Amino acid sequence: MTAQMLELSVSRYIAAPPSVVWKIYTERTEEFFCPKPWTVEVVEADYRAGGRSALIMRGPDGEEMPMEGIYLEVVPERKIVTTDAYAAGWVPQKPFMTAITTFEPEGNGTRYTAVSRHWDEEAHKQHQEMGFETGWGIVADQLAELAEAEVAKA
Repeated sequence: MTAQMLELSVSRYIAAPPSVVWKIYTERTEEFFCPKPWTVEVVEADYRAGGRSALIMRGPDGEEMPMEGIYLEVVPERKIVTTDAYAAGWVPQKPFMTAITTFEPEGNGTRYTAVSRHWDEEAHKQHQEMGFETGWGIVADQLAELAEAEVAKA
């Protein structure tokens, strides 16, 4: 099975420049990062290669989904790559995915793309069944709404 076959992705045009989308993505994560009524707490977001990425997603019925990983690559206003294959300090843990998020200039706005690459067919299928397309699509829409509102205020 090829890497592309183990990939899921969502892409949206956002009517805001990459600088604005990046700012919302990195500074207002708790406002868009999971579909409502779920919420997210940013425990740590150390935006540098090797930096810790730690979040806790919380559901309306008290569910908690901690997410721990590291940043592999950070290119301000262009790209963020994270993985849950390691915890901070390069401590190995059972991997599920690597996420690649890009913010590409497109016309007067941004082409936002979020890609999830899985280690195996089981993880890929599990993520599909968890509602990847719908969930990550809602997140992209929520991010777009915030970024476009920011541009409208200016």
